[in-house]
Amino acid sequence: MISLDYGDLLRYGTDILLVTYVIYKIIMLIRGTRAVQLLKGIMVIVITWLLSKYFQLTTLHWLMSQAFTFGVLAVVIIFQPELRRALEQLGRGKLFSRSSTIQDDDMVNRLVQEVCKSITYMAKRRIGALIVIERETGLNDYVETGIAINGRVSSELLINIFIPNTPLHDGAVIMRKDVVLAAACYLPLSENNSISKELGTRHRAAIGVSEVSDGMSIIVSEETGQVSYAAHGEMKRNLTEEQLAELLTEQLQPQSKGKSMGSRWQWRRKHG
Repeated sequence: MISLDYGDLLRYGTDILLVTYVIYKIIMLIRGTRAVQLLKGIMVIVITWLLSKYFQLTTLHWLMSQAFTFGVLAVVIIFQPELRRALEQLGRGKLFSRSSTIQDDDMVNRLVQEVCKSITYMAKRRIGALIVIERETGLNDYVETGIAINGRVSSELLINIFIPNTPLHDGAVIMRKDVVLAAACYLPLSENNSISKELGTRHRAAIGVSEVSDGMSIIVSEETGQVSYAAHGEMKRNLTEEQLAELLTEQLQPQSKGKSMGSRWQWRRKHG
C-alpha cells in the first residue's frame, strides 16, 4: 500500500486542479465555434479506434492508427484560428478572464425591436442590408474580415451603417447578443444550385453563413425592398415586420418563451 503524506496530497491536488482549470478554459475558448464540430469528429475517430481494437478489426484499426499518426499536424492546421485567438488572448491577459453568457428576456426583446425597426426603415427606402446574429457557433473568423465596432445595437446605428455610399455599407453586420461586433464583413457564398437565380450576392452570403453555422441572417433587398430571413441553409422571403419579430424571438429564446415574447413585442408595437 502506498502511503502519501500531507505535502504529496497537496501537490497532487493542486496539479489536478490546475489541469482541470486549463481544460475548462480550453473548452470555454472553443465553445460556440466551429471547433466544437471538429472535436466531435475527432471523438468519433477515437471511439472507432477503440472499438476496432476491442473487436480485433485489423484493417480498420490500422487505418485509425494512421489517422492518429498524422493527426497532430492535422489538428494544428484545422484549429489554427482557435490557436491564434488563444495566443492573442493569452498575450492580452484575457484567456483566464470570466465571460458572461447571460441572455435575458429584456435584452432579447430590445434586440428584436431595434433590428426590426431598422429593417423596416431600410425596406421602405430600398436600402440593401445584411445583418447576421451569432448564436452557438462562433463567427469570429468572419468578424475579423470587417471593421470592428463593438457598439450596443440600436436602429440608428444599423441604419447609418447601411446608408449607400458610406464606407461600411458593403458587406455584412455581425452581432453577438445585443452588440454590433463589426460591419463590412465578408461571408462565404452558398454554392447551392437550387437557390433562385434572381437572388444576388447578399442573399447567397446570408444562406452561405447559415450553412456553416447556426447564425441567423436578415436581408433587405436593394432592388425590391423585400425582407428575407435565412437560417440552417434555408430562406424565408417577403416577411412583414411582425413575422420577422416572431422568427427572431423564437430563435433567440427557448420555445416556451418565444411565443409569449413575440406577443409582448407585437402588443408594444400596437400600444406603445
